[in-house]
Amino acid sequence: MNRLLRLLLAALLGVLPVQAQQEVPLECSLNAGEWRQCTMRVERIGEHWWIRTADARIEFRHDGRGGVAMRREPGQRWRRVAATWAADASLCWDGVCARGAIPLD
Repeated sequence: MNRLLRLLLAALLGVLPVQAQQEVPLECSLNAGEWRQCTMRVERIGEHWWIRTADARIEFRHDGRGGVAMRREPGQRWRRVAATWAADASLCWDGVCARGAIPLD
């Protein structure tokens, strides 16, 4: 997909491109709980990012072939998760949901 088309799609979905190392304010819900403020930090765009809430740091890695792995705390085991869009435009990974200007690339 060319860059212009990706930017147009991002604008329609309410997501923004982001530079690596930038923190993006979002709202997050863990295990269908209450929505709270959180941040997403992108270490490597499309490859490695994490979400930080008041209580947790949840890390994600993309394998470059469509698979995403998640671990809830450093030192825990990585597990494969499915990314899905919810009806309220939040992006979820097996019980970890985020909404707002989510950076996709």
